[in-house]
Amino acid sequence: MSKPYWNKENFPITPNIRNPGGSLAFKCGQWRMVKPIIDEKKCTKCGICITFCPDDAIEKTAKGIIEIKYDYCKGCGICANECPAKAIKIVAEVGESCTTEG
Repeated sequence: MSKPYWNKENFPITPNIRNPGGSLAFKCGQWRMVKPIIDEKKCTKCGICITFCPDDAIEKTAKGIIEIKYDYCKGCGICANECPAKAIKIVAEVGESCTTEG
């Protein structure tokens, strides 16, 4: 039986994915049904949302503001779930990207 790939000596310190599965290579936000909105008044700029975003779609600007890159955000809601200040809420996406013709 082979040893597991990860053990306590080589396990990554953060869950941040440096090579997202497709979000930064492709703009996948068009099919999103919901999107996260950051309440700047509640946001403490802790960066936990950045760490947990599986698509690397959240960044901190040079001025320290947390921004969501909606072209790459798939609307999974992990950022809102992990935010300790509850500064991120998930709202319904409104616009042409979520309409269908038929």
